[in-house]
Amino acid sequence: MVTWIIGLSRAGKTTLSKLLYNKLKPKINNLVLLDGDILRELFGNDVDHTIEGRRINAERLSHLSKFLSDQDIHVIAAVLSIFPQWQAWNRENIIDYQEVYLKASIDALEKRDVNNLYSQAKAGKLKNVVGVDIPFLEPENPDLVIENNIETENFDLMLEEILALKGIDRILK
Repeated sequence: MVTWIIGLSRAGKTTLSKLLYNKLKPKINNLVLLDGDILRELFGNDVDHTIEGRRINAERLSHLSKFLSDQDIHVIAAVLSIFPQWQAWNRENIIDYQEVYLKASIDALEKRDVNNLYSQAKAGKLKNVVGVDIPFLEPENPDLVIENNIETENFDLMLEEILALKGIDRILK
């Protein structure tokens, strides 16, 4: 099973994926957490944040997720996932693949942005920011959409929604 958590920067992907991992790990020993940023580090930060660099990272993440899943290792992946073709590839090639979309407005994301990523991009001081100068296409058919526009995120409720997904609830039984 691969649970692919999609969302813009500051949507809560990393926080939610870590909570999900911590909740599932005592029950599912063969579980790994993959994060797009950590995957970049794993490969020595050899790709940048341009469209091409992001495509390479997306391809790596999809192939690694399939590789692990094919060995009965469950994967939680926290990724920006801006390429619909890779989401489609995942659906076609990964058994028990599910997408969770953490949907948040740019206004909500900017309020949470402690690194000022969005304001710097809007001011022209930073390039290749998804949602500003790189378009973000919402996933076409996620298995779950979680609205996360509130200032104080209730990750407990979000976690419960994910745990209720068919693939996860089946594994936990």
